[in-house]
Amino acid sequence: MNTLPTAIPAINENKASISPDSPETYDNLYAKKDYGTLDYPVNARRLDLRKSYMNWIRWHWHEEMEIILVDEGVAEVSTDDASYLIKPGQGLIVNQNVMHCIHAPNEKSCTFHSLVFHPDFIFGHKNNYLQTEYLLPMQSYQLFKAFFLDESAPWHERILQTLKDVIDLNLSQNFGYEIATKGHLCHFWVEMLRQLPQTDTSAVFRASQDEHRVKEAMLFIRTHYAQPLTLQQIADSIHVSKSECCRCFARTLQMSPFEYLMKYRIYESTKKLMDSEENFGSIADLAISVGFNNTSYFNKLFKKFLGCTPTHYRKHKVLHPKTEQGTLSYFL
Repeated sequence: MNTLPTAIPAINENKASISPDSPETYDNLYAKKDYGTLDYPVNARRLDLRKSYMNWIRWHWHEEMEIILVDEGVAEVSTDDASYLIKPGQGLIVNQNVMHCIHAPNEKSCTFHSLVFHPDFIFGHKNNYLQTEYLLPMQSYQLFKAFFLDESAPWHERILQTLKDVIDLNLSQNFGYEIATKGHLCHFWVEMLRQLPQTDTSAVFRASQDEHRVKEAMLFIRTHYAQPLTLQQIADSIHVSKSECCRCFARTLQMSPFEYLMKYRIYESTKKLMDSEENFGSIADLAISVGFNNTSYFNKLFKKFLGCTPTHYRKHKVLHPKTEQGTLSYFL
């Protein structure tokens, strides 16, 4: 993992600026998986974390590679085994299918540009020489899950400038921007491969077994969280023993499956409380709707994770409640 710099590097004023378009939010971008089309799998957006629910873009992953470039504030991006603080002038490359979440430390304002693209745009859909030589090495987790760009080296500056140019092209969408984007992304890909360690090009991309299992378990929990769930059922969903399931979660998310389930249920309850179309007669009804059969336990966990009671939350529509340090990073 790269060492984070102690100072924000200066940005050359002659560099192309990123268009100051209106920032989008998590709900209208990530939730809709708006990552471009099959013919043009490229998407560039400006997002404002203050407009995302609870100031977070929750844990997710996708087949596309994502580049995050901060233009205001500080963004903290977490993968399953590392966290990166990204300041203006810096960026992070998140590899394909890597679990990650994004938030602004201390709930301060943070806007950033997200460039998401599928490597098929560069290499096509068929197996060929170019994929073997140049795509598989980049896809390998043995190289990197995420790569931090801080302008500490001249090639960092070149890549950051190339990515800013791609974002500008896709925000302006002037004639020919698609083919110009492909040229820039090819340049970006070659520059990265030249700098990263060499690997066996015949190696097949394979996610770690722990991460693959936890992803499947998370999807199972998100689908069935409102039902009575046991550790055995979660373990069965990924075809491992209960103890191995706990070890996978501990190694990947540093928490137990049960803790993830409880936090996810509380998170879903806050969404219901914020939804004006939801009409619960009582907190007990709310608790039941997200999988709790004990209202007192629901109230206790809600206050533990969010710092206030469900009644207070519903009455005051608390968007950014005080929370325990670090509890929401795996919660959203």
